[in-house]
Amino acid sequence: MGVHEIVPCTLWGFYWYNRTMNKLYEKQLKAVLNKQHDKIVTLSDGLGLGARVSLRGKVSWQYRYKIDGKNKRLDFGHYPALSLKQARELAQECREWIAQGYDPKLQKQLQREAMLKPVTVKDALEYWLVEYAESHRANFEKHRAQFARHIYPYIGNFPLADTETRHWLECFDRIKKGIPSKQKAAPVAAAYIFGNAKQALRFCRVRRYATSRELDDLTGTDVGSKQRKKDRVLSDAELGQLWATIETRTFNSYMDQLLKMLIVFGARTQEVRLSAWTEWDFKANIWTVPKAHSKTGTKILRPIPNAFKPWLLNLKSRSKEGDYILGQLKSNANVSGAGGQLWKRLGHTEEWTLHDIRRSLATKMNDLHVAPHIVEHLLGHTVGGSMLNYNYSQYLTEKEQALDMWFDRLELLANPSENVLILKA
Repeated sequence: MGVHEIVPCTLWGFYWYNRTMNKLYEKQLKAVLNKQHDKIVTLSDGLGLGARVSLRGKVSWQYRYKIDGKNKRLDFGHYPALSLKQARELAQECREWIAQGYDPKLQKQLQREAMLKPVTVKDALEYWLVEYAESHRANFEKHRAQFARHIYPYIGNFPLADTETRHWLECFDRIKKGIPSKQKAAPVAAAYIFGNAKQALRFCRVRRYATSRELDDLTGTDVGSKQRKKDRVLSDAELGQLWATIETRTFNSYMDQLLKMLIVFGARTQEVRLSAWTEWDFKANIWTVPKAHSKTGTKILRPIPNAFKPWLLNLKSRSKEGDYILGQLKSNANVSGAGGQLWKRLGHTEEWTLHDIRRSLATKMNDLHVAPHIVEHLLGHTVGGSMLNYNYSQYLTEKEQALDMWFDRLELLANPSENVLILKA
């Protein structure tokens, strides 16, 4: 770095002073700014930063460095629009990039592109949904629907880098408090959506897609509340009434069929909603829930109870091979909403949801002395310990016996006989 030619007078004096002291000062820059000069000179500030002075006194900041032995130059801007302090900060940023193995020129280009087309909040959340949730979360569409309802309309178009914690909190507060007034206050939902958003931002940061740490210091209880541990188990009388009501087709056909599947198999609602006839092998008597439909991302094999098979075959006879077993695909929100009102329609005094049917099956199967690990396999839970890594048995015989016994139990509960005493497990 230095002059193209030795220059006389004041400018050369500044150049000589600069070379000996290796540090620029504002008074030097002001002295040469917008003045006519005989020669072009570059005043060094040291460590690669220099101020190039043109013949007409235009001062331009330049940073010179080497990559793989090759000389490179990066132009910052003009003085005084870009001050000496700002130029030094940019030069320090470049030195840090070089230390990390990055070419400052390329990094500046990326920064410029990011400023021209910044990653928005919606871009970041959708990136997580597409690149992660779609392959790891069976209910990823629920996450998207929640973002679309509670986040995108308010801050979806905000540049992620400019979004502050308060912007996020305003969204979560609306959910928590039920704003606008027509919406139900949902503190648990607020914490749930926050958890997904926080994971999404971390995913974007780790993948170098976009960076935001505005949610890092918050927890679910800061924005909402944890879901209370549920312990609702339907009684024998309630299960018997529900099973008998389904037989009379009191509800619509979709709900009748859904309920029957949930009660018999203890399956998750999404596993039944998304199930197509291609998953059902009536020769082997197996229902295979694919990984894509499983909450744990593992394939679930459930034997078909012998007494339940005719009902399934009759249902299949009215459908096409590739159809959904329930005839159509309804959203999780619609199904959950309808299912959450069934306890009222049946006159039950204590509220229950569709998910409580799974807990009821698990509890009553254990009461019937079905081995706990068999119940866990039927539910599609991940079994912990060494079994997780070494035991891949599906226990099909044991699961078949358990489901056959369970189906018989349901029939007895729904159609009690005077000559048959139903023992409590």
